[in-house]
Amino acid sequence: MNEFKKNNEELLGLLEEWVPKLLALPEDTLSKRRNSQGRSIKQIVGHMVDSASNNIHRIVHLQYQPSPLLYPDYANLGNNDRWIAIQNYQDENWEDLVRLWQYSNIHIVHVINQVNPDKSGNVWISALNEEVPLKAMILDYPNHFKLHLREIDELITGK
Repeated sequence: MNEFKKNNEELLGLLEEWVPKLLALPEDTLSKRRNSQGRSIKQIVGHMVDSASNNIHRIVHLQYQPSPLLYPDYANLGNNDRWIAIQNYQDENWEDLVRLWQYSNIHIVHVINQVNPDKSGNVWISALNEEVPLKAMILDYPNHFKLHLREIDELITGK
């Protein structure tokens, strides 16, 4: 049995629930409401695309590079905001962005399903000099995903 099966099922379930919710949002809600970091829903979803992309690359690198792996850490030290700005998610076509988010996360589930169990202890060194094993990184991914869904929900509901 795949040790990440529950994780992956949770991610796929969240995608199934949230894609129609996101696609139904009015432009005003998407672009004008801001979270405590000053991000709009479009920018949060864009950040989640970046997260999927970066995690896919780390998962792959952690299976063939020497451990511990030194790999660029886009999320810490404020670089994630640079990624959001450089890619200008605010002006991205909303349906395209939601579909990119959906398919990026479907793909990360596929990549996680391919992980060699013998490599799950391989370690990535974060920008904060923390050692993060591949298995822990994968198991934590849904928590990060849900954190951002809660932010989006707060912007939708105003709570």
